[in-house]
Amino acid sequence: MVENLKLIEIFLDSVRLGRLALSPDKRCLFEYDSDWIRTGYSVSPFYLPLKSGLFTARAEPFGGLFGVFDDSLPDGWGKLLIDRWLVSSGIKPGNLTKLDRLSLVGESGMGALIYRPACNNTFTEVLRPISFYADEVKKILNDEYTGSIEEMVNKAGSSGGARPKVMVSIDGKEWLIKFGASSDPLDVGLIEYEYSLLAKKCGIEMAETDLFERKYFGVRRFDRETGKRIHVHSAAGLLYASHRLPSMDYNDLLKTALILTRDLNEVEKLFRQMVFNIIIGNKDDHAKNFSFVCRSGHWKVSPAYDLLPSDGFNGNHATTVNGKGQPSLSDCIEVAKAVSLPVKIAERIISEVKETIKNASLPSSLRN
Repeated sequence: MVENLKLIEIFLDSVRLGRLALSPDKRCLFEYDSDWIRTGYSVSPFYLPLKSGLFTARAEPFGGLFGVFDDSLPDGWGKLLIDRWLVSSGIKPGNLTKLDRLSLVGESGMGALIYRPACNNTFTEVLRPISFYADEVKKILNDEYTGSIEEMVNKAGSSGGARPKVMVSIDGKEWLIKFGASSDPLDVGLIEYEYSLLAKKCGIEMAETDLFERKYFGVRRFDRETGKRIHVHSAAGLLYASHRLPSMDYNDLLKTALILTRDLNEVEKLFRQMVFNIIIGNKDDHAKNFSFVCRSGHWKVSPAYDLLPSDGFNGNHATTVNGKGQPSLSDCIEVAKAVSLPVKIAERIISEVKETIKNASLPSSLRN
């Protein structure tokens, strides 16, 4: 176990990106590698522009860490697992710094970033049925003993969100499999799977999805392509927007997409997703539920994820629409105007999504 690290090296896939250190006031300091400056690109354009010199992270909202590296840290379920594993190893989780926690991520994080030195555990890969992980999840949620905590930490990687999940390879494909949290309905896997199919019918770009063992929702990892790691940056980390409290409007999100991608087609993707979220009642549309992917310096909106009806903050959308937590579709038109998306295109998207959902063959139990 690595504790109280003073410096870590960061790589993007296999190429050295730079170095991260901790200042006396617990804020992180970052410097790009000189070779990366010559041949690479900014991994976080708004807060880490590609230039030489030392960058100092803001104190908030990521506790003194840069947003792009905070994206690598697990929260919710992943953090719960790691903290329990630390306690079982005789380590107090509160004693670990941000650098220590990034070393725990090592090479297992979502996206392309790798942190060294890595705290490599002694887990040996074992082929397991998905039902095994489901049973272990139940034990952990019920505070029961499990001898597989290290394996569960390894399988969770740095995935975020409150719902339990594991990352597995099946027939040469990398999948993220979700399980129900304590407050979820028993058929939450079926619900998310059906809504993923509906989203695709509505023209929303999503990775491949499946329903494993007829009850566990799975989605292909879009941060892995034929063995290559893809750089992923959440809207939360990119804009320094907290995902724990409402902190973003779709105006901000779509403008960010336009600035980052310089492609109105990418803006349309997020506009369509906004309309879909409003119609199905997906109010858990917080800043970490939107991401961008970057290949060789070219940014695109990531495939959509976490699309299912859900409660937000006090019944409001986590990301407001035209400043409103309980918006109407007419507010979407105002968002379109604010980002220079032609009204005719916005109206066509709204009509397409409405009509598709109206005619969808969702089981009656899943309809609002």
